[in-house]
Amino acid sequence: MIQRVRAKRVRLERGIIILPSAFTLGNLFLGIYAMVSAARGEFETASWSIVFAALLDMLDGRIARFTATGSRFGAELDSLVDAISFGVAPGFLAYALFFDGQTWSWILSFLYVTAVVVRLARYNVEQAGHAKRYFHGLPSPTAGMVLATVYPFLTSAALSPVVGGAPSPQTVGILMVVLAALMLSHIPYPIVPRLSFRTPLATARSLLLALLAAAALAVPEYAIFPVLCAYTVWGVARSTVLGLVDRLPDQDPLLDEEGAGADEGDAEIRSVDYREIAPIRYPSSGARPAEGPARGSRPDTGGQREDTR
Repeated sequence: MIQRVRAKRVRLERGIIILPSAFTLGNLFLGIYAMVSAARGEFETASWSIVFAALLDMLDGRIARFTATGSRFGAELDSLVDAISFGVAPGFLAYALFFDGQTWSWILSFLYVTAVVVRLARYNVEQAGHAKRYFHGLPSPTAGMVLATVYPFLTSAALSPVVGGAPSPQTVGILMVVLAALMLSHIPYPIVPRLSFRTPLATARSLLLALLAAAALAVPEYAIFPVLCAYTVWGVARSTVLGLVDRLPDQDPLLDEEGAGADEGDAEIRSVDYREIAPIRYPSSGARPAEGPARGSRPDTGGQREDTR
């Protein structure tokens, strides 16, 4: 009887561990499906697939934290999937929609995808494993959704007669360059706060988030793109006012004041600063030990690279 209970518990734990990765792989499925839809000419389907991929990307980390099943594997898998769903998929969608048939315009998609990959790599080195209040640069899911939803927004029934339908390739090219620059910038973008009703400010923030979510569900073609653009512009405006465009503070505002906790439950891992290691002092006789590192040298790590994440 006890063995059966233990076996059921083990199966349950395995199922819980697999759950966040299942959401991440669902994100990957939608990113691939967006490219397939774009290749078939189903551009609106491709756009909303990227939006749903972003929703799964938000849920997998929260599920990992809620179930305490975050792992280094999950964090790395999430970054690899994000590079596809919010880098390659939006870049391919933009190419299929606006640049197909032009000789060198695919370079714009290359630049956008490159910015997404570099931004994710920087995130893994600088912020993965740390509690966060802000993202360093525009998050790649936001950039991917902005690029994906510009077409359904401008071709919607209400706006198409006003703006003349789909944007021009030149406009989309400028948008891609701007999004790439913001992802690689030092601008801090606030994370989406959790719902809370403990204080009046938190209650107002939660009600605003609920209102925006309701609008996104009711009229997604009219609500999602303007909200994402407002978030993007807010980060730039805030940084300009606070003088944070050129240089961020050494510690704040990217990390939580407590400095503990991880995005997917990972342990916090910091790199070693060898300048902080005290120099080796030898006896007054001047004798040096027969073995050991020379003065000022780095300790032997067995040939393995030091993990800076």
